[in-house]
Amino acid sequence: MAVETPLSTREVPAPRGIVPVLATVGISVALMQTLIVPILPRLPVLVGATPENTSWAVTATLLAGAVVTPISGRLGDMFGKRRMLLTSLSLMVLGSAVCAIAATLVPLVVGRALQGAAMGAIPLGIAILRDELPSRRLPGAMATISATMGVGGAIGLPAAAFVAQATDWHMLFVASLVLGLVGITAILFVVPESSHRNPGRFDIAGALLLSVALVLLLLPVTKGNDWGWTAPATLGMLAGAVVVFVGWGLYELRVPRPLVDLRLSARRPILMTNLASVAIGFSMYSNILAFPQLLMAPTETGYGFGQTMVTAGIALAPAGLVMMALSPVSARITTRFGARVTLGCGTVLVGLGYLMAYVLYQEVWHIVGASMLIGAGIGLAYAAMPALIMGAVPLRESAAANSLNTLMRSIGTTSAAAVVGVMLAAMTQRIGDSVVPALEGFRATFLVAMGAAVVGLVFTILIPPPGRSVRPVDEPRPDR
Repeated sequence: MAVETPLSTREVPAPRGIVPVLATVGISVALMQTLIVPILPRLPVLVGATPENTSWAVTATLLAGAVVTPISGRLGDMFGKRRMLLTSLSLMVLGSAVCAIAATLVPLVVGRALQGAAMGAIPLGIAILRDELPSRRLPGAMATISATMGVGGAIGLPAAAFVAQATDWHMLFVASLVLGLVGITAILFVVPESSHRNPGRFDIAGALLLSVALVLLLLPVTKGNDWGWTAPATLGMLAGAVVVFVGWGLYELRVPRPLVDLRLSARRPILMTNLASVAIGFSMYSNILAFPQLLMAPTETGYGFGQTMVTAGIALAPAGLVMMALSPVSARITTRFGARVTLGCGTVLVGLGYLMAYVLYQEVWHIVGASMLIGAGIGLAYAAMPALIMGAVPLRESAAANSLNTLMRSIGTTSAAAVVGVMLAAMTQRIGDSVVPALEGFRATFLVAMGAAVVGLVFTILIPPPGRSVRPVDEPRPDR
């Protein structure tokens, strides 16, 4: 019979305040995803650039986060998770400082890339919890930290909109700089360095190959709407991504200390969880992209509500609060029935939320209710993913494995940005001098997102139950 890898081997009391500190750090880092969304329409005027070029302020953040997250996870396992967590927040502070004084596009894009590089802080925080907390406290703590990925985006939109509307746009980055400094200070005083390490030579070639592959994949995905999906640059980069990914995989299977242990990642519990993460990430970001536009659509369309960015953000903020409120609920479900059941419940709620939006969209409360239902599902699903991953890998691989899972979510969200953008741009109607997405475009988006949730549920069903999963046995299970 397979021996289950313990989630934690911690035998001494955990430091006080470690969960609130890591949760605050997670929310701060997640805020970077939606920080400049309220000023995107004005950004070309603010920095003197074209709308196509200013979109790099978003693209750079997504690319940097995708590239750096798996690297920071491996470095955390090698040199210390706390050390890499501090490094991630330092990059966020540096990027915020650059953006705060930026008057043109180039420094703004550089600063936004540095902010995106901090995304590795969330999986590092989850890995730290595994090292520091006893098993009985882990499900709730991991649920709280993992939910910050959704909470930060949900509450960040109205907060950033209010700041951008009330003050100079540079204050957005001053605020993020302060958050980063507060996080660094709290980590220095509260979070200890873990003794669990996976020493060895860093896989530089593997990191470079993975970085090139991710850029070749995600850059045309994020810019395909601007370049054209059949343009030579788009097709060439996607083809190149396939070639480089294959080469990277063959290389990783041959090196003794790979950046990503593909043999471990190919095991069914981890593989199915990561595939489900892509689908759920897609569903999560579809909500963030579609619902605000629907709420802000002019009333002349016959379906829009004509709300401002601030009021639309406030209307959708409860979804983020629901995600955080469900952390203890998800922990109870995971403790009693297992993380697989928690993930399944989350995907079902997400699908039901999009079904509600597809059927009911005539009143603001319809959209708010659907977003809260989706938020509840995302909260459960995001809480279950690290529990499934952490229960299937040894402690020495925890940061790298969880970082890979975060990367899978990022691939899902990036893909959603491309697909939803294409759908809403393809189905439009003219209102005066403006062209806005048509109702059919929004409803088609809801159907696709609901389909992604169904795909996520299928992958969840394919995750082996705990008693049947094949797991590493290199660490003994502590007697609790």
